[in-house]
Amino acid sequence: MSYYNQGPPGPPHQQSHSPYPPQQGGYPPQQGGYPPQQGYNQGPPAGPPMNQGYGPPMGGSPYPQQGTPYGPPPGQTPYGQPPPGQYQSQYGAPPPAQGYGPPPGQFGGYGGPAPPTPPSPGYIPGQQSQADMSRAADELRSAMKGFGTDEKALARVLGSLGPLEINSVKAAFQARHRRDLIKDVHSETSGNFRDGLEAILRGPLDQDCHALHESISGLGTKESAMNDVLLSRSNADMNAIKQHYNHKYRRTLESDVKGDLSAKTERLFDMVMAARRHEESAPVIPQETDADVQEIYRATEGRSGTDQLIVCSILSSRSNGQLRAIAQAYKLRYHRTLEEVIKKEFSGHMEEALRYMVTAAEDPAKHDADLFEDAMRGLGTNDQALIRRVVMVHWSPDRLHQCKAAFRHFYKKDLADRIRGETRGDYEKLMLACIGVPPAFGR
Repeated sequence: MSYYNQGPPGPPHQQSHSPYPPQQGGYPPQQGGYPPQQGYNQGPPAGPPMNQGYGPPMGGSPYPQQGTPYGPPPGQTPYGQPPPGQYQSQYGAPPPAQGYGPPPGQFGGYGGPAPPTPPSPGYIPGQQSQADMSRAADELRSAMKGFGTDEKALARVLGSLGPLEINSVKAAFQARHRRDLIKDVHSETSGNFRDGLEAILRGPLDQDCHALHESISGLGTKESAMNDVLLSRSNADMNAIKQHYNHKYRRTLESDVKGDLSAKTERLFDMVMAARRHEESAPVIPQETDADVQEIYRATEGRSGTDQLIVCSILSSRSNGQLRAIAQAYKLRYHRTLEEVIKKEFSGHMEEALRYMVTAAEDPAKHDADLFEDAMRGLGTNDQALIRRVVMVHWSPDRLHQCKAAFRHFYKKDLADRIRGETRGDYEKLMLACIGVPPAFGR
């Protein structure tokens, strides 16, 4: 169940873990080692599977998905895949850099515009599944009707729904029971459990806008929420977020973000929110990649002081495929990773944001795993970050499968066990349900 953007039509649908009848339409999921990535921009149709050991789970998603931060783009990478002996066999390698693209004059090639990535499922207001959600609506009503609440049923039903099924189940609940599902859930639950349920019920687009507004209007800007929602997004989704934010709060997103950031970090986010990234279907051209690498070097290590805005301009405007190529080429040329250069030359929120964009492009599954661990690391769990990230990733079973495999590889522990150690009660049941562990098997 993915709310990530989809590339052009590919192989047949896989099935979702939702027990309800699947919706019709949309872009089928890609094949390949890495499944599509949330919140990440997409690319052309995926090529043959990069690694069978880290492919999508059996019984994947019928929902539209983004096209390639996970799947290998067509063509050969000009900079090569990760060296033998890395973690390909455990969960598949990070996506390689994209090849040269179509011949000149073809659509998306050197002589024509790249086709735009469509909005992700759930990013068109009012968009609904064609599935019959009557049974889900009745189960939710039964869970909250009368004395007491069946929290396990709420977690099981809502944790299994896809991004288009959310609007459908709310409509079915209203039609069949003449009640507002969100209001009922709010009155029957509390704490982190309620926060998680409401994050699901808002659906992807409204939840993104809610998280942004909360991060800006609260005491101090919560930079992690701003990064999670705004960075590494497709142009279509960024425009949808800006429009919905304006409709919901009667303020522009740009004006609200501007008041909460320092001057140069504000410039970076202005570039991000302009939604002018290269589309993922655009080819990676080696000469342009080399030019970007040299310009980044001259703006950082190759001079006294750092020209921050040049680096911001390049990293915020390139596609994920192009960023992967830039990162690989930089390491080959200068024997340092791009992330190491950013750590050395930048600081604060700007450093975090630039590193976020690079790591999300280089290895999306590891990036997701690191974000989960970051929310649970140290004394006390950042529950709001954990809820936001679990809900964001859970929309796509393919993305979730890859993230869980990466988490197991890098942190030597199952994600479910890690979450069990940091959460309790109904909140724990909901987080486990979202990552595919039914509440009946939780503690």
